[in-house]
Amino acid sequence: MEGELKNLLRICVLTIASLLYCYFIAAKIPKGLQRLLSLFPIIILLSTIPFNLYTFHIGALAWFYLAWLCNFKLLQFAFVQGPLSSSSSLDVLHFTLVACFPIKMKNKEIPSQEIKYHLKFPSSILEALSKATVIGLLVYCYNYKQYFHPNILVTLYFLHCYLLIQLILDVGAIPAQVILGCELEPQFNAPLLSTSLQDFWGRRWNLRVSDVLRGTIYNPLRGVLKRRIAPQWASYPAIFITFMASGLMHELFYYHLTRKSPSWEVTCFFVLQGIFVDMEIFLKKKLAATNKFRLHRAVSGSLALANIGVTGVWLCCTQLVRNGILEKIIVEVQSVFRFLEGQ
Repeated sequence: MEGELKNLLRICVLTIASLLYCYFIAAKIPKGLQRLLSLFPIIILLSTIPFNLYTFHIGALAWFYLAWLCNFKLLQFAFVQGPLSSSSSLDVLHFTLVACFPIKMKNKEIPSQEIKYHLKFPSSILEALSKATVIGLLVYCYNYKQYFHPNILVTLYFLHCYLLIQLILDVGAIPAQVILGCELEPQFNAPLLSTSLQDFWGRRWNLRVSDVLRGTIYNPLRGVLKRRIAPQWASYPAIFITFMASGLMHELFYYHLTRKSPSWEVTCFFVLQGIFVDMEIFLKKKLAATNKFRLHRAVSGSLALANIGVTGVWLCCTQLVRNGILEKIIVEVQSVFRFLEGQ
């Protein structure tokens, strides 16, 4: 564990140095290909340094924050898009926090001279504590897993993953909210109340990832396609390719967790979701045009969540179980509990 913390410290130093370069040097380079080339070494560095971390609760967070979110924000920054593009109105601390953490300020732009740093008890701490409490109860239940039916155990694992993803993002929002003392956009928007797959993926689930995927892949691609094909059809391939890109990033994330050759199961999950979302949008447009048939929101929402639950357990969760990742997570959490009990 001591070696892991030393590696984390080195990664923090390298990350801060890299973002200082982006803020003070790369931002002065003309936008477009020139700035992208100047950022390319930083993107490569941030993609590789998290592989020096091996625990889930440190390594997985570092990979997700740096190799995915931060790099995608830097890609947008190269073309003066996204949350880092207004670097002239952001001070260096604000720039670094927005780059590193999954946050979005409620005020789109905050001039640096108006930012007042002060400590404020963040609402994200309460949200994180509530999810951590439920995860703690699940970990306690795992002590008796030999008495559970395998299907029930898989369901508990799926719930554990669902809550853990939300906890990771809540924890990531805490430093910025404490330091900046400002309100942040929510990370999730009641995903269990989704009325469709489009509603779930686009407006409710993991909104910071949706933001970077929309800004980095969907919007540019849709803009190009609208000049090549009929505008009403441009969104379909853009949505599918965006889901495919998300699947590939998740595949890299799974590789970081398992350090084994990709099985492509999680990529298949997102490819399927991209197909389903395209089909759903097409059918909704056709049915809205005829005004003959419309599912009740409760029915369409239940079908969407069932779709995600079944395919998610099949293609995502079982892979984590098969490679012992959930057992690794449980052992790490239990180690923390034992440490706290010993204090």
